Amino acid sequence: MDALVTDVMQTLATTFADQKSGLEGQWKSGAEANDEVLRKELPHYRSFFNRLPTA
Repeated sequence: MDALVTDVMQTLATTFADQKSGLEGQWKSGAEANDEVLRKELPHYRSFFNRLPTA
């Protein structure tokens, strides 16, 4: 059971890091962080956090 929890947590961390890197990469490449970009990204983050298990 510990291995399963570890795998799930690693997958969640990797998924979050990938999403964060993608967004930061857009900003670093010169893309503006305007309201429209942020508005489109917010649901992705919300969905990610809603999938996290609750204790």
